[in-house]
Amino acid sequence: MDYDYVIVGGGSAGCTLAARLSEDPQLQVLLLEAGGSDWNPLFHWPAGFARMTKGIASWGWSTVPQKHMNGRVFRFTLAKVIGGGSTINAQIYIRGNKLDYNEWAQLGCTGWAYDDVLPYFKRSEKNQNGASEFHGAFGPLGVSNPVAPLPICEAFFKAAGELGIPHNRDFNGSQQDGVGHYQLTQSNARRSSVVSSFLHEARSRKNLTIRKNVFVKRIVVESGRATAVELAGETIHAAREIILSSGTVGSPKLLMHSGIGPADQLKSVGIKPVHDLPGVGENLQDHLDLFVICECTGDHTYDKYAKLHWSALAAIRYLALRNGPVASSLFETGGFWYADENARSADIQFHLGLGSGIEAGVLKPKNPGVTLNTAYMRPRSRGTVRLASNDPVAPPLIDPNYWSDPYDKEMSLRGLRLARQIMKQPALKPFVLREIIPGSDLASDEELIAYGCVNAKTDHHPVGTCKMGIDEAAVVTPDLKVRGIEGLRVCDASIMPRVTTGNTNAPTIMIAEKAADLIRGITSAAPSTK
Repeated sequence: MDYDYVIVGGGSAGCTLAARLSEDPQLQVLLLEAGGSDWNPLFHWPAGFARMTKGIASWGWSTVPQKHMNGRVFRFTLAKVIGGGSTINAQIYIRGNKLDYNEWAQLGCTGWAYDDVLPYFKRSEKNQNGASEFHGAFGPLGVSNPVAPLPICEAFFKAAGELGIPHNRDFNGSQQDGVGHYQLTQSNARRSSVVSSFLHEARSRKNLTIRKNVFVKRIVVESGRATAVELAGETIHAAREIILSSGTVGSPKLLMHSGIGPADQLKSVGIKPVHDLPGVGENLQDHLDLFVICECTGDHTYDKYAKLHWSALAAIRYLALRNGPVASSLFETGGFWYADENARSADIQFHLGLGSGIEAGVLKPKNPGVTLNTAYMRPRSRGTVRLASNDPVAPPLIDPNYWSDPYDKEMSLRGLRLARQIMKQPALKPFVLREIIPGSDLASDEELIAYGCVNAKTDHHPVGTCKMGIDEAAVVTPDLKVRGIEGLRVCDASIMPRVTTGNTNAPTIMIAEKAADLIRGITSAAPSTK
């Protein structure tokens, strides 16, 4: 069969893009995904997120040893399932700060300022609170308020207020500063992934073909044009374009295996360069997370539900009533504040975890606990994605290069110290007994740096490795076309020139919404309607 567009990667961007392009019945669209189906109930139950960081539906990759963090190797969870990150994430709906996008535009990314992208956020959104200046109500993506907050969440708001941090009812509205409940990509207390939202209607269209468990080895380039994708024993041609939506690691990896990337590095692993594009795999950015875990005075969080009999009762309650622990994403409370008092906008993010040891690699104490994560939002450190060999199946060399810029380390420590302060405020005294991680005996910068080197984790927000721009380091132009290659675009979080202030799923969906219009030659977003 002949296809107009072949989309490689069925994650947050790829599924969104496939749904939008296939709205035109004249177009034949093929979506290829390396992972399998989202059949497991854990993909749909909000609290299932806690199992995902432990490796379910992921590639199982890790970073190279981090030279600025005592050689630490980080687990790097990247989705390998239809729906990508939207199928396994914590469902937090954060768009970022409006200044993030204005900075993109200032860097030469014309058409990507906040006023340009807001209509695409609104178009995708079916917000529980209805339509407004900042929100849409008729899109496919369910966006809802938490259904299972606990009293400790309100105490957290009051504790932050005791330090002068205000309450914020809408982090995606006029102001990002403050603490509050996050809105979530959920609908009827179920995860609203791009599969259950964008693909729900689209998958029945005759002009959309979806293939799962398909691994793309390389892109075929002929006379400077991308013409086909090569699978094991099969080549699929695209009449118009091939669009890479394989993510911040997967997209540069596939480009390099196709001979598109830094020529010297490709030669060093035995790949013949097709097009020397030095920026491929550069500019990797991620949010590095430090956390405080406190022992609670009682069962104030969901920790007890880790035990089998309590888990069973929670599952029954969820199936019957659509509430309780299973309906919680576990990190649905938090906010934004300042590590650098001179920052142009809030530069740290908090996630209040309604338990302890929720994510893989995080120590779980004996008694019920609560976690406060903190991450510096605008890191100056830049890393890389490189190839280990010319074998397309081999894991890549992922180097976030955490804390390579000393400023990032300083801001991380300031965020950690603020998190510790919040947890010690009077409003939390009825709920919090004591800090157990890092522990009150650790106080100096040196001690907290050592703690961070052992315990820090990724927030799972990698971006930037096929950055959009107009400079020589750019991989794609502002219309997402790969520089120097015809018929090839990239559409996913890898195109972000700078990471956004917050979780990255919503911005990635927005990128795909805008990409669909760019591909179709539509200059402004038409709103979703009933």
